[in-house]
Amino acid sequence: MSGTYPDIWEHLRMIVERRVELRFGMESRQAETHTNLSAVRQDGRCLWVAGDETATVERLTARTDAAGRVTAYDDERSVALADLVELPAGRDEEADIEGLASSDGWLWAIGSHSLKRKKVKPGQSDAKARRRLASVVREENRFILVRMPLVTGEDGLPEPVRADGDRTAAVLGGRGDSLTDLLAYDPHLAPFLPIPSKDNGIDVEGVAAQGDRIFVGLRGPVLRGWAVVIELRLGTHPRDPHRLEALPVGDGGRRYRTHFLDLGGLGIRDLCPDGDDLLVLTGPTMDLDGPVRVVRWPGSAHLEAPGVVPAGELPPVGELPYGDGDDHAEGIAVLDEGNGAGPRLLVVYDSPAESRQTDGGGILADVVSFDK
Repeated sequence: MSGTYPDIWEHLRMIVERRVELRFGMESRQAETHTNLSAVRQDGRCLWVAGDETATVERLTARTDAAGRVTAYDDERSVALADLVELPAGRDEEADIEGLASSDGWLWAIGSHSLKRKKVKPGQSDAKARRRLASVVREENRFILVRMPLVTGEDGLPEPVRADGDRTAAVLGGRGDSLTDLLAYDPHLAPFLPIPSKDNGIDVEGVAAQGDRIFVGLRGPVLRGWAVVIELRLGTHPRDPHRLEALPVGDGGRRYRTHFLDLGGLGIRDLCPDGDDLLVLTGPTMDLDGPVRVVRWPGSAHLEAPGVVPAGELPPVGELPYGDGDDHAEGIAVLDEGNGAGPRLLVVYDSPAESRQTDGGGILADVVSFDK
């Protein structure tokens, strides 16, 4: 890849071909799930989505036109994680779900694994604002990675269950075994564990499953311009079928390995499998609007060692639009409509602009074309 980052991306603006409405039920609208979308994954006719203000995952079903193009997703079914696994802080505390993955009959959901610094609210005194900025909060439900078996329901659609024979819903986290506990002595990431997410601390914002590998993308920290992906292998705990344990990855017996990607100073907002590759949604680590870009990480499914991947080995896919204080791209999914038109990319947004919100309480997602 030649040229500077601005030169490259100036000619790679992704064009929104159309928008499709995601329609949610009243309970999700009251919980503001629809305006806090943080993760998306296609699964046949269905779309799995999640917001970062609850501890649920939502299933939507596609509506198509005569040409087989998706026009909307509706018929929402909400799945409470607490119905399937034991959450560290119970069902009423949000899990800040930031990534979803679907592969080989399993659905995965991951929390942000982040600390948060309290926000300054309008009209507060200087003294109170200073106290809030000094307050860092840990919410235990954020520190989970959940695996759910999928079965085919009576309606012919996938649904998560607590158990399907010897396949069980299980969780990593809550008993001193979370992803951040694994990182306690990591030479690169351990120093960032006590730092809140929006201060360039640990902040998970994407997960992808390829074979027996789980890839976790970090929005932060970004280390001198390099973003971080954590690779895991997870299995059922031998003493508790509803718990997960981290298994050795590669040689040496380590239970995870890290990969560093040169994303031009941006962090990772989502990871999406595309064959043996991963599409990486990138964006700012801090509370900024953009830029927002997609790159391809070729051959990720067959990695044999920890990687340091320069920008030249991450082919650009395109740059996505973003708003001014709104319309933050948070999730991408490869949308194959099965009509011969080729794959598209479905993009969902957190903090959607008013123009993206429909009168019926739905949210408009973007459909964009991309080069394979």
